[in-house]
Amino acid sequence: MASEQSPATPRDRLVPAAQQQPEQQPEQQRPHDNVAFEDVTDSNFVYEFGGPVGAASMIVGFPLLMAYQFLCVYDNKGQFLLPSSLADFIPWVARMSARYWEIAYPSWTGIKIYLGFTFFTVALAYICPGPVMYGYKVPSLNGQRLAYHCNALWAWWITVATALALHFSGLFRLTQIIDNLGPIMTVAMIWSFLLAGAVYAATVLWGKKHRASGNFIYDFFMGVCLNPRIGTLDLKMVTELRVPWPVLFFISLSCAFKQYEEIGYVTPESAFMVLAHWLYSNACNKGEECVMTSWDIFYELESWYLLFWNLAGVPFSYCYSSIYLLKNGPMNFSLGWNVMCYVLLVTGYYFWDTGNSQRNRFRMFWNNTLIKRNAFPQLPKSFIPNAKYLQTSHGNKLLIDGWYAYARKPHYTADLVMSLSWGLITGFGSFFPYFYLTFFTIVLIHRVGRDDARCARKYGADWDEYMRVVPWKFVPYVF
Repeated sequence: MASEQSPATPRDRLVPAAQQQPEQQPEQQRPHDNVAFEDVTDSNFVYEFGGPVGAASMIVGFPLLMAYQFLCVYDNKGQFLLPSSLADFIPWVARMSARYWEIAYPSWTGIKIYLGFTFFTVALAYICPGPVMYGYKVPSLNGQRLAYHCNALWAWWITVATALALHFSGLFRLTQIIDNLGPIMTVAMIWSFLLAGAVYAATVLWGKKHRASGNFIYDFFMGVCLNPRIGTLDLKMVTELRVPWPVLFFISLSCAFKQYEEIGYVTPESAFMVLAHWLYSNACNKGEECVMTSWDIFYELESWYLLFWNLAGVPFSYCYSSIYLLKNGPMNFSLGWNVMCYVLLVTGYYFWDTGNSQRNRFRMFWNNTLIKRNAFPQLPKSFIPNAKYLQTSHGNKLLIDGWYAYARKPHYTADLVMSLSWGLITGFGSFFPYFYLTFFTIVLIHRVGRDDARCARKYGADWDEYMRVVPWKFVPYVF
């Protein structure tokens, strides 16, 4: 097995945690201060995503791609919309633009639904109960730890209960989401641009730019603010978890309610998508305290690409399966096919949830910030109490136990399995339900490359040793 010691491995570098465990943690306490925080990558600048040209292309291209895909899925039952000839291209663009504006202009209803949800979410982030947790030491803040009010779980359940109460009381039917999906999506895109601009401008005015290139387009795209906060509210935590995945869930729930209104029942395929997006959203919110140690929070800057993708891209690009099933259903797939999709979803979810929990709770354990929470569902193997690790000279410990004994990114593999099931449940009548799988595969491979390069700079020879001990990225003996 990849985690077993070999004769070439120094015995003091591969350590069973049982030999070096701290005292058992109380319910909650301050983290240890005797941990390394010097990170040579924190202030290291390199152009990524193709530099300014790549950044400009994505700032323009992603909104256009979302608009095009929306027209194909929402307005054309998941089939590609193409010009009839090369000479027809300009008229085709004009027709597409006119049609998009007709069904997706930022209406007052779209503004009320999207921003109403957003501000309700922000209000709950301030007032809901929850533990206060401490993140990593921040090199740019001279090792200061930031406090995070982890109350997303309460906020999530209050939001779900409120939405269902509004729906069944008739005050706000959730079917209005799918009926106004185009305007809501357009509002989300505009809002992400405005928020990214506000964060950029405020950071520049306060003289707090971090890892800036000096090129406006690239810095707007990649961000210049590491820890945007409004009082106790951490903007990255809110935009990472509390907006994108709940919005995605409510889109799928809206599609299911709409289907019930149209045909008198909810198909197994539409119920599948509600379950899939509930599992994902619930997991993100129930494990919020684990996200503080993630790449996005401790390293990535709050940027246009994070804000745009979280606030607009995730909920309005990952929902194509739900919309396709509504527009083309009922699908009437065989029982065996649906059972296979459900099994694939639940299996992928189990390894994704426990994999993320294993790595983040390992970090929290050694950071002395691990607490016990009883959020539903609690899954076996979510925490490895006597985990083996590789001790680095930098001071950090690299997990080589649990699922991470077999691959360095098993949680990504499980994520891709879930995304595959989201496509398979729709059959093979359209590419768009597989857009998430296609896009996500590209993103994750690129992200792993970025992560490997950063870790190689940070850990040096220790990273080479880690890759020797756990040589596989995604699937043991395959890749």
